[in-house]
Order: sequence, then C-alpha cells, then structure tokens
Amino acid sequence: MKPNHDRSQGRPLVRVHGLTKSFGPTTALDRVDLTVSAGEVLAVVGHNGSGKSTLVKLLAGYHTPDSGAIETRTGDGAETELRFIHQDLGLVGSLSTVENLSLGAISGLGALGRIRGADERREADELVRRFGVDFEVDRPVDELSPAERTIVAIARALRGWDEEQDVVLVLDEPTASLHGAEVDRLMAVVRAVAERGAGILFISHRLDEVLGVADTVVALRNGGVVGDVACSETDYAGLVRMVAGEEVEELGTRTSEPGDVVLRVSDLEGDAIRGISLRVRAGEIVGVAGILGSGRDELCAAIFGGRTYRSGSIEISGRPLRAGDLRASIGRGAAYVPGDRHKYGAVMSMTASENLMSVRIPQTQKPWERVRAADEAREAQHWFATCGVVPDKPHMELSHFSGGNQQKVVLAKWLRTRPGLLLLEEPTQGVDIGAKSLIHRLVAATADQGTAVLVASSEAKELAQLCDRVLVLSEGELVDELSGTRLTETAILNASVPS
Repeated sequence: MKPNHDRSQGRPLVRVHGLTKSFGPTTALDRVDLTVSAGEVLAVVGHNGSGKSTLVKLLAGYHTPDSGAIETRTGDGAETELRFIHQDLGLVGSLSTVENLSLGAISGLGALGRIRGADERREADELVRRFGVDFEVDRPVDELSPAERTIVAIARALRGWDEEQDVVLVLDEPTASLHGAEVDRLMAVVRAVAERGAGILFISHRLDEVLGVADTVVALRNGGVVGDVACSETDYAGLVRMVAGEEVEELGTRTSEPGDVVLRVSDLEGDAIRGISLRVRAGEIVGVAGILGSGRDELCAAIFGGRTYRSGSIEISGRPLRAGDLRASIGRGAAYVPGDRHKYGAVMSMTASENLMSVRIPQTQKPWERVRAADEAREAQHWFATCGVVPDKPHMELSHFSGGNQQKVVLAKWLRTRPGLLLLEEPTQGVDIGAKSLIHRLVAATADQGTAVLVASSEAKELAQLCDRVLVLSEGELVDELSGTRLTETAILNASVPS
C-alpha cells in the first residue's frame, strides 16, 4: 500500500538546520536541513559515503556537529525523544525476547531488584502483538527470524511510549539482512508505528522499499542534500537519478561460451546441505538461491573450506580438496567473499591496503616473500581505481570507510589473486545502487576473463540479472535449476518457496 501521509498535517518533531561535520579534510555532512513530523516516515537515501551514517551519529550524540543545530523541542514546548535502532540491533542472542526487552528497564523489578517474570512476560506479549506479530517470547532471540529480531528491537526502543509523547524512531538500514515477505512484514510494523503518531527517520539503500513505506525522501550526495521530495511525486528512476546524479549503467547480456569444468561438487552432505552435486565451468556465473535455512548460506563456505561437511567430494580444476583445507583451496585458485565482511571478510582495525595485500597470490608469491612497500602502494592505487573505492586513501583504517567501500576492498583483495574460482555470498548486501552496479560489472568482467563464479544471494533480482544459471535450494537439497527463458526473478522466487 502506498503511503499517503501529508507532511503539513503532522507537527514537526525534529528539525535539523545547516548540520555540518568534517573529519580532517573530508566533509562528511554539508549544511543538511530536514524535518521529521509526527506520523511521517521520512527516508534518507544516498550512496555509501554520502553522509547517512554521520547524520545518524550526530542525532545520537556520538559526534558533535561543527556547525548547525538539531532542534527537538516542539511548538508546544515538549521535548521530542529520539530512539534508535542500529544495524546490529543491540540484542543479546542467547537471551529471550522477554529478557531483551527487560534490559535497562526498571518497571519489571520486584522488591529485591529481581525481574518479575510474569509481569515481564505479559508486557512482552502485549508489545510484540501491538505490532501485529505473534511469536513465543520465551525463545532465545537467536532462534527468531531476522524480521522478528528487528521487531523485538523496535519493541524495546518503544517500550514505555504512549501516543501522548513526542517520539522519533531512527531506523538505520533495518532491512539490510531481510528479503521478500520479511521486508513486507517489517514495513507494516513501521507504518503502524507512524500511524500511532511517531515520526520515523528511515535510513536505507533500497530505493524500491523506500517508495513503498516512506512519505518523503531526502537524498544525500557527497554530504549534501540533493533532493527532498514526496514519494508520491517521484518514482524509482527519479530516485536513482537523485542518488547517483546520473543513470546507472545496466549489466549487458553476456555472450561468452563457458569453458572446462573448474568446480565439481558431488553428493555433498553437511549440517545444512543434503546430497548436493553441481558443476561450474570457466567463464560461467552460477547463482545459488533459496530462503533462509535452505543451505544457500552454507554452500560457498563448505566449498572453500571454511565449513566442514560429512561426506561427498569437491574438486577444483580436477584436483580433490579435503574438507576444511583452506590453504589448499587458495593454492588451487579459489577465492571467497563471505556474507559477513566484518566477521570473516576483513580486519576492520587494519588499513585498507593491509587488507588488500593480506592474501598471498599463489601463482607468483612464495610463502616467505614479502611485498615491497612501493609495490604495495602501486597495487593499492590500481585496485582502488579498478573497484571505485572512495576515498582514495589506502592507508586509512578500513573501519572508517563506508560499508559499500569496505565491500569493494574485500572483493578487490580476492580479485587481486586472479582466481580460477570465485565464491561470493551476498556480494551486494548493504551497498547502494551505484556500488551494486559496479560490483556486478566487476564480477561479469572477471567471468569473461575465464574465472568460474558461484554466487549465493537472497536477492532474486540480482541473480536473474547476473547469472547464466541459477540453482535453487530448499531444506538443504537442490530442487531446481533455472536457465534461459526460465531464468527470471519471479521464477526464482517461486522455486525458492517450499511447496
């Protein structure tokens, strides 16, 4: 359902005037103005590095602005409270919904300071049901779906709120790990909160979702506002032009013929994988689709050696690979970009250049051989330019780069090894539309040079655009293979849902 809130109908809850913030010579936010009104969902969109994260940190008080102001006192003198849902949600996975909702709260404490279980459980039930969901609140949060975990975080942020209070809920990339029906479920919750009178500041890369949930959208580019428009007055193409400043180049049709088999997997059995067999040829891009729990997220890690399996065999370029043998996997030309770059893909406290050079090139570099500083600087500059990493500061700590540019560095680290087999998990998760287009072109160009590519993604549209074939998994089993005219976004989605 298309949002239809009229900004003029709601009282302004938060006004941002001329907000500016620089870090050294880099201007992260440049004289930004925006207003969030009661009952409004205001989306903020922009490239990685456009200033979205800096805006959130300024609102949260993590940074102090160089100039400008954040006004939270409304016309009647009441103070608006800002409540935040960050990307990591801030939940304790081993604790239940009841316990997570109780963290930091005092209303459920008994005379001796203990949590009153019955009271807390009843309140938790009421909170989650208020948002139109119903799940067992005594289960550990780790056992909930990603959408349910996000709803728990929203419920905790809004605990104790009544509709007489002025509240703005700031959601920072809330759908980054969600897809399909889970996104729809969360969007319904966001609209319900707005309809009860809260203001919503919704930070997102996903322009189609923004159009579906927001009333107004503010676009940032290079730290400044380049667009402020009602969603009813624009469309997807208009948002793309605002964010990118130009039309985004679409991936062209690939016509190269695949070569010899590079990857052969036979009867692979593991905790989440049941008897999977597949082949990927040189120059071919093969996708892996499936819902959460289908085995999609485990397959690439098992092939690379990061996850063990019970039986079956894996061959890379005709040579068998033992389970868990990472060194042999890299030595045979395999490269792996994991879905969670923070945990497995990079070391955030190291510089971008150090991350880039952290994998030895098996074909040319001896185990004991170190790369000279001049060669490292030259290579870093080359790969920064090739992969469009900004800012062009290879010696800056990786944690200081935006998420999309961190992802480009992780991809560049492995492309630098000139792999014969490239394994990708969620290669564009949490990146903006321009970075996504660039990553797709880099992957296609790598395949055109003869690399076999296996890409696991929860985005059916991405797989349909990028891949020559798509393998569909369900409950750990290979249930379909789509190619040619059958390879469409709709067909992937339909095949991914268990019958």
